[in-house]
Amino acid sequence: MRAMGGDQVEEAVSGAVAALRGATDRDWDVRAGRLEWSCRRTAEHIASDLVAYAGQLAGRPTDRYVPFDITFDECESPEDVLQVIEATGALFAAAVRTTPREARAFHPYPFRSADREGFAAMGVTEVLVHTHDVAEGLGIAYEPPAALCADVLTRIFPHVRPEPGPDHWRTLLWATGRGELPGRAPLTGWKWSNNLVIPAERLTLQGVTPAAAADLSAGGTGGFVWIEGGPFQGTRDAAGMVVKAYEAGVHRPEWGMFVLVRREDGRAVGGMGFHGAPDDEGRAEVGYDLAESARGKGYATEALRAMTAWALAREDVTYLLATVDRANSPSQGVISRVGFTRVGTVGDDGEQYAYELRG
Repeated sequence: MRAMGGDQVEEAVSGAVAALRGATDRDWDVRAGRLEWSCRRTAEHIASDLVAYAGQLAGRPTDRYVPFDITFDECESPEDVLQVIEATGALFAAAVRTTPREARAFHPYPFRSADREGFAAMGVTEVLVHTHDVAEGLGIAYEPPAALCADVLTRIFPHVRPEPGPDHWRTLLWATGRGELPGRAPLTGWKWSNNLVIPAERLTLQGVTPAAAADLSAGGTGGFVWIEGGPFQGTRDAAGMVVKAYEAGVHRPEWGMFVLVRREDGRAVGGMGFHGAPDDEGRAEVGYDLAESARGKGYATEALRAMTAWALAREDVTYLLATVDRANSPSQGVISRVGFTRVGTVGDDGEQYAYELRG
């Protein structure tokens, strides 16, 4: 799996500066594309976002943005602004590279935090789409690499159905309210979506992006560091379900899959999640598995308690379902300890027990 990190930030910034540097002799006080801002103001916004995201990763506040800003009072020309974009891009790339994988910092939408990959994807998005705005205002051509757009879409736009083929740039423009796609209504408002993380005592349940899911289902690590024997096949199968939902445009990231990561060493021990969003009756089904070397330590019970508590606290959930093989006594013990009640059997021969947990 191609990582989302400092290399992608540098690629986005260098491509943007190269495109815009050819138009520094033009009037940058004209409107930037569909925005109300001028081209100069939009370029300043790119640099401000890059340094703000670097500050978040460096300071790692949990409840607000680091309270600082930069000014452009000394910028007399478009070339000066582009130099600031280059400098802030380098600072942001360095911050991404030096931030530990497990670290998270505040970002307001949608789950109040993001990791280094999330911030990298947000920074790259800001560079790509606002460079498009400036280029449109100045009347010059600009198109970033398709792979860079795909990196962004599969990490912070998990709710956007991908277009068939390699035209990821048009999809990103549409997803940010800047373009049209056949068969899709234009967007007047949009937001990205960082992955959800649910804390537990010894673990964190880390939401799996479509990029990570595709890698897991293909036999990779999904970007996680796994304990011996992991991930188990059930985790790879669940990741494949996430990929299919994403490709069909029905994936809702908070109702997808989580990887269970130990706090003590950052190693992944298993997978857990939902089989989809709640239905019209407020019913959602859960599933999980652990690498064999992680079993018997209470990880599944701890993680399932945290995940079910998160789900049942929502207004759109009435109760949760689970099915367990009759022969799987350890899993039956996990379900029972969390509070599920056995309500019957499923399957042609009743080979599985059915359980429910109500709020």
